Amino acid sequence: MEAIRLFQGYLWHPKEAPWDLKALLPQEVLGARLLLDEVPPPTPFFEDGTPTHTQRFFQLTLLLLTEEPPEALKPLAEEAAKALEEVLEGLPPGVGWLLLEDLRPL
Repeated sequence: MEAIRLFQGYLWHPKEAPWDLKALLPQEVLGARLLLDEVPPPTPFFEDGTPTHTQRFFQLTLLLLTEEPPEALKPLAEEAAKALEEVLEGLPPGVGWLLLEDLRPL
């Protein structure tokens, strides 16, 4: 059994926002475990020049324990992306996110 990352990315929201993102997100998506860990901002500024220090950042990892090789998980990753994007789009206004397909062993 091996742990494979389907996706890795970031979520962020203003520091003064009262949200508990762990409570707003499911623990699993299509059988894959969703991990959320607070991290420092990955860059000092957003693309538009806004400083990132005004935001709380979280690293999001979608992890699957499987015997399958990573390349065989592409269809599942595509389905999981759709399901996870629906969840992320339902988060409160002010929550930003970026997901990147990973498909690598952890």
